[in-house]
Amino acid sequence: MAKIKDVAELAGVSVSTVSRVLCNGPVSDKVRKRVEAAMAKLDYRPNLAARRLRSQHTDTIGLIVSDIRNPFFTAVSRAVEDEAYRNGMRVILCNTDENPEKEAMYLKLMREERVTGVILAPTRHSAAALDTESLGFPVVMIDRTPAQGDGDAVVLDNRRAAAQLVEHLLAAGYRDIGGLFGNTSSTGAERHAGFVDALGSAGLPAPARFVPPSVEAAEAAVSTWLAEPDRPRALLISNGIFLLGAVRAIKAAGLSLPHDLALAGFDNEVWTGLIDPGLTVIEQPVDEIGRSAMAMLLARLEDPARSHRHVVLQGRLVPRGSSAPLRQ
Repeated sequence: MAKIKDVAELAGVSVSTVSRVLCNGPVSDKVRKRVEAAMAKLDYRPNLAARRLRSQHTDTIGLIVSDIRNPFFTAVSRAVEDEAYRNGMRVILCNTDENPEKEAMYLKLMREERVTGVILAPTRHSAAALDTESLGFPVVMIDRTPAQGDGDAVVLDNRRAAAQLVEHLLAAGYRDIGGLFGNTSSTGAERHAGFVDALGSAGLPAPARFVPPSVEAAEAAVSTWLAEPDRPRALLISNGIFLLGAVRAIKAAGLSLPHDLALAGFDNEVWTGLIDPGLTVIEQPVDEIGRSAMAMLLARLEDPARSHRHVVLQGRLVPRGSSAPLRQ
């Protein structure tokens, strides 16, 4: 196996020069090309563990999400990875399942791995209490708002997006509208607040139910609701996983969209436009969220003393047949 001194001898430079090339240090383009050619000829593979000991970071980004099964996080993760790759960085992906203990374990792992920085979708507990300044690496939060607006963050305007769905249902003639929300995230709480705002402005009640983050929990909750005599005439569902569970429950109950029940939710996944009728959703700017978070992290690395930024993005209403105007 080729060693760094072999590369140095073949390239006609010092070992320290090869090290600077490996660490993107200051060398001329001519020397860099000569060293890279030598590495390619010798099939040299740098000892990453040794580099990690000598360096303060590893050109590695930690990406910690709350539920990788959620298509939103899958799409955002892809955007982050693409942007990291373009900047010569790798990504370590971790999934917390909304569990603060798992989150703490992964943040500890990030310190041990000496990551360059972390993009984090915090649990509801840590979003309210996490001190990002104490972690030893820069952090950009996504999807969830940090405490008192501190820290760097890229989020959707969840409150407004939920209100937009309610307003769409009201304009279609629906008045008896129920909402299903997650019980473990600040995102669910913000969307519930927007739901209450919009129905309250119309002088209407805002019946809501809260469930753990799973398809099965959403399906069970909607099945129970649909079996009740005073079931809503329309449902707002607060994320893509819950939306799938709701559709399963509606189909199992033998109900038809939108004739028996109108439905609107979040996340414009491919399947939401393929079923008949298609589902009305708020489309989140997932690519922009991922790219913006990565750009914000790189900016923080360039200037650690820069002011914190809190970017709030807007969703796009995609109306489809599941919320067609109510027939009197």
